[in-house]
Amino acid sequence: MSPTAEPTVVIIPGLREHVADHWQTLLAERLAQAGRAVRTVPPVEGNRLSLDVQVGNLAATLAPLDGPVLLVAHSAGVITTVHWARRHRADVRGALLATPPDFETPLPHGYPTPAELADHGWTPVPRAPLPFPSLVAASANDPLGAPELVAGLARNWGSRLVELGAVGHLNPASGYGEWPLAEELIRTLEADSASAPLAATPTGEHP
Repeated sequence: MSPTAEPTVVIIPGLREHVADHWQTLLAERLAQAGRAVRTVPPVEGNRLSLDVQVGNLAATLAPLDGPVLLVAHSAGVITTVHWARRHRADVRGALLATPPDFETPLPHGYPTPAELADHGWTPVPRAPLPFPSLVAASANDPLGAPELVAGLARNWGSRLVELGAVGHLNPASGYGEWPLAEELIRTLEADSASAPLAATPTGEHP
């Protein structure tokens, strides 16, 4: 396929089930209505807290796609994405990584504990530079990830940091819903991908 082909947008949710009024769901609907190729990683079958299951689900969604892709991840989907990038290759032209959580310190009540997340493979979170352009969208008052932690992840991953202000965890509980900025950030990533992307690393961690 031509290197100038419009990438397929791949939506990578977090650990939630399908949420009709989540901005990722609404974004996928708008893009599809506009004639854009878009795929959403479906809910996993089996142990959804397993990192390997989540990474495998993302890999299975990407495998049949022909041509470049642009990833749009939220919350735990961001952590899935960075683990996936350590194990697999794909023609990724860019990634929008919205409000990554801090899985290495205790989360609010009702969320998995750091020990549970470690047992299921989520931590340590990879901090090597990502092999494709990326934007990290950060909230000033995210209950799942302190701004300084998220800014540090962006630096580690080689991502551009986009500070959103006080938007909570950028989910329906925080009032989102529609998030029109996502489409603007997608356009920014596409503009940044004029040069050929680097391939993601093969299976296995770097030292």
